[in-house]
Amino acid sequence: MSELQIKCVVWDLDDTLWAGTLLEDPKVTLKPRVPDIIRELDGRGILHSIASRNEYAHAMDQLKSFGLHEYFLYPEIGWDAKSICIQRIAENLNIGYDTVLFVDDQPFERDEVASVHGDVWCLDSSRYLDLPDHPRLKPRYVTRDSVMRRTMYQDDVRRQKDEETFVGPQESFLRELNMVMEISEAREEDLLRAEELTYRTNQLNATGETHTVESLNDIRLRDNHKILVCELADRYGSYGKIGLALLEFGSTAWRLKLLLFSCRVMAKGVGTVFMSQLRNAAKERGVQLMADFRDTGRNRMMYITYAFAGFSEKAKQDDGMVLLENQLTDIPPCPDYLETNVNVDWSSL
Repeated sequence: MSELQIKCVVWDLDDTLWAGTLLEDPKVTLKPRVPDIIRELDGRGILHSIASRNEYAHAMDQLKSFGLHEYFLYPEIGWDAKSICIQRIAENLNIGYDTVLFVDDQPFERDEVASVHGDVWCLDSSRYLDLPDHPRLKPRYVTRDSVMRRTMYQDDVRRQKDEETFVGPQESFLRELNMVMEISEAREEDLLRAEELTYRTNQLNATGETHTVESLNDIRLRDNHKILVCELADRYGSYGKIGLALLEFGSTAWRLKLLLFSCRVMAKGVGTVFMSQLRNAAKERGVQLMADFRDTGRNRMMYITYAFAGFSEKAKQDDGMVLLENQLTDIPPCPDYLETNVNVDWSSL
């Protein structure tokens, strides 16, 4: 079983979240401590969803009566196989199966999910009281972004619904979002979130490396390094700090030792915008721009991101690290639908 931190707990309903079968008994009652557990995990930045065989409206009304409906993102309530429900939830949240926990009282349902999605952690609901103390559900730190994670996903749902009903090209919709991207040097108070990003971001982490607050602070204090953080906001609210870069500077070359972005924002073009800003800064100072990439089996999209930004392979190391080089030509301008504020002191390099 994977040891990655769980990003979403997917709950069955009948005889799991509550005692009884809703279609047979309209007076079902919640299992002991269920609300406390859901709220506690939510406060740690762990999301919740549902995979249940039930009538959608009836089940949601019951959850509303318990005051819990707002905690569940992309609930799958119907008659499809649970494996299909898990697939939809993971795709909507844009998370890996190995960060999903499925809780169900029925061995058949757990076995069906496990047979299709072997990376999903399937747990007998009789053990639900153990969840708050399990290491995979106890992040090392809880940041502001953690606390706001569900709200930020709910903002995403509103964006998606509005985009689906928008008449016109996607770029016109993006322009109406009034997006603002901030690129700044990490301060000490940013390091908790920076560590969290390295541990949570798997698909869009260029090297797969993780860092602690202590190792990040050590890097931040070095004269020849900078840690950059990216934050994004629009008219719906803040996406939080969604990008991280570790840069090593030399007199003739800059080296991007680590680059990662949250999966939630890559479709907004933030990776391309960041690359353009960095490429222009290197070009203005007459230095080469290099980058590290290591294939983890899950981060191929970052290699594609580098390739689209003009990077090509220069050398391969024995440890699997690939050194990329950028020619700093044909740098695209930032799109007019995204305002970019760069608060980085390049002159100190």
